[in-house]
Amino acid sequence: MVLWLFFITLVPSVVLHEVSHGYVAYLFGDPTAKEQHRLTLNPLRHIDLFGTILMPAMLLLAGLPAFGYAKPVPVNLGRLRNPRKQALWVALVGPAVNIVLSGVGYAICEYAIHVSYSQGEFNFGEALGLVNLILAAFNLLPIPPLDGSAIIERFIPTRHLPRYYHFRARALPFFFIFIIIDFSFLHIGTNLLPNLENWWLGRL
Repeated sequence: MVLWLFFITLVPSVVLHEVSHGYVAYLFGDPTAKEQHRLTLNPLRHIDLFGTILMPAMLLLAGLPAFGYAKPVPVNLGRLRNPRKQALWVALVGPAVNIVLSGVGYAICEYAIHVSYSQGEFNFGEALGLVNLILAAFNLLPIPPLDGSAIIERFIPTRHLPRYYHFRARALPFFFIFIIIDFSFLHIGTNLLPNLENWWLGRL
């Protein structure tokens, strides 16, 4: 995947991922993202210079698995009408959006193969599909602070949730360090993403 296509598809994908969290939270009674003007598709409101651009580029150039993040859309779980139940849907809607976008990329590839015979369209669809496949797979891991950790939260007693949220808010740097160490030395599940990408491409 060429670098410029990676970023052309990555930026709107992470923006839609983040906005979906805030929008679903708003539907469930939390207007925090709306109050802070983050329910917008303007990428400048969501791009984190390091997390969205510099870090993925450095990882790609170093031959490491490329991943990144945008500025998280603020969600105040305490303002949801039913925090214990609705927090799960607020978390999982982001990966769900990425799965849908991966399907859109797949459809573009199919159209390019069977109708337009356009290599450019195929390359764009491939980039869109694989970028969102990776985003969905990563974010569904049940590890804080990823969205999949919301599944764990369902089993944490209410009295321990404040301590857990305090930990989750500070877990991102430790998670990235673990991913790099795992890729370089431990190799736990390192075939997961390549196998997932091969499965996606094999469906075409």
